[in-house]
Amino acid sequence: MSGGRECGACSLCCTLLRVDELGKLGGTPCRHQRVGHPEGGCGIHARRPAVCRGYRCLWLEGRLEDGDRSDRLGAVLSLTTLGDTPTLCVHESRPGAYDASPRLQAIAAHFRETLPVRISDAADVLDPERPVRVLLAGGVEQHHLGDRVVVHRPGAEPETHRLPWLDRTLRRAVLAWRRFRLRRATKPGG
Repeated sequence: MSGGRECGACSLCCTLLRVDELGKLGGTPCRHQRVGHPEGGCGIHARRPAVCRGYRCLWLEGRLEDGDRSDRLGAVLSLTTLGDTPTLCVHESRPGAYDASPRLQAIAAHFRETLPVRISDAADVLDPERPVRVLLAGGVEQHHLGDRVVVHRPGAEPETHRLPWLDRTLRRAVLAWRRFRLRRATKPGG
């Protein structure tokens, strides 16, 4: 518990996280989520695995306003490092949550001038081909679609870039390896 905050009825990170102790893949709902229960939240919160205890969304860290708990925003927000770049990750609870929420847009606008804001769907973390939106300083926005990136700059036509040949080849090899590992992980008895 950081900043005196507790998860309470929120359990959005329970879908996002991979929890090996529970045999749960990232992007899949946890069997201990109390969806539809009047109190919501996690059914094993008091004895949850270490990875769950260690995860702190931006709201739990006390970096967002009291009313910005993930389930109220419609997205789990966390700071992470991608490569060597600090990034604000916005994992939508459902596709389009960012576009439908003026509050999420205001939070992203606050952060995007100092670090990239990466928007994706929490349920698609296992899909390496999922679309990802990246908001950058100066109103620049990137849409990553497979091996293509569409760059939108204020007042300019969108630019489409494709990864270089070698990067595309390496990307295909990494994706094939991930798919192989995912098939093994999701196979009964695997």
